[in-house]
Amino acid sequence: MKNLESRTKSGSRFAIAVFDIDGVIRDVSGSYRRAIADTVEQFTDGMYRPASAEIDHLKSEGLWNNDWDASRELIYRHFEQQGQARSQVALDYDSLITFFNARYRGADPNHWTGYICDEPLLLHANYLDNLTSAGILWGFFSGATRNEALYALSKRLGLSAPVLVAMEDAPGKPDPTGLLAVINKLQQQHQIEQPLPTLYVGDTVADMYTVKAAKTLDPDRTWVGVGVLPPHVQETAERRDAYTQTLKQAGAAQVFSNVEQITPEQIQQLIRAE
Repeated sequence: MKNLESRTKSGSRFAIAVFDIDGVIRDVSGSYRRAIADTVEQFTDGMYRPASAEIDHLKSEGLWNNDWDASRELIYRHFEQQGQARSQVALDYDSLITFFNARYRGADPNHWTGYICDEPLLLHANYLDNLTSAGILWGFFSGATRNEALYALSKRLGLSAPVLVAMEDAPGKPDPTGLLAVINKLQQQHQIEQPLPTLYVGDTVADMYTVKAAKTLDPDRTWVGVGVLPPHVQETAERRDAYTQTLKQAGAAQVFSNVEQITPEQIQQLIRAE
């Protein structure tokens, strides 16, 4: 594309791409999702272990981006179905977090051996290099803790000091504060004053709702919500198609099966379509 080529050669920047991490950068179906199921099973005394589709159904509500909260909510709903009010459930949130983290990170907080160690990556570092060469700034906004996010970005992908807003840095999605913070930091680093068109790439309804919320706070910027299908929903065509439709209904302009399909050319097309 001539427009893209000319902008790249001139060294100018024409867009920002901000990425969620879980389900986009790394496959968490056997880690975070497994830790949710383990935690719910533990705190329901083995009476209930949510299936992957049940966790997806909860996440489709757009309110449960935090997996500790999602685990607690599934536990409460289980006991409600047994006729107990939430106020009657003896559930200690700190104990829930401790158990969850022991599964996800491992029992030793200084030497992680948990599920996080086995997460497949969903992109290669050269994909991000190609975005940079094409004039696209990039960063990350994730609901994961900072250390967990950096485990994927720095330890696994080898990124040096990536622009990242994590759980400790901003309210949880769909609050757009963290997304706006990533954008502001990128534009300040590169001394860009005009609001560059921005994509947020995520795999959940909450991610798409975050883009909608950001539009209301920064209406002068071109915003594009882009969906990526996490690997666990691509096991059957029926589930893949249903998940795609869910993301589009939540506001995704387009849905891809892998983040590396979102090329610089695709980004330019998505921006033009807005």
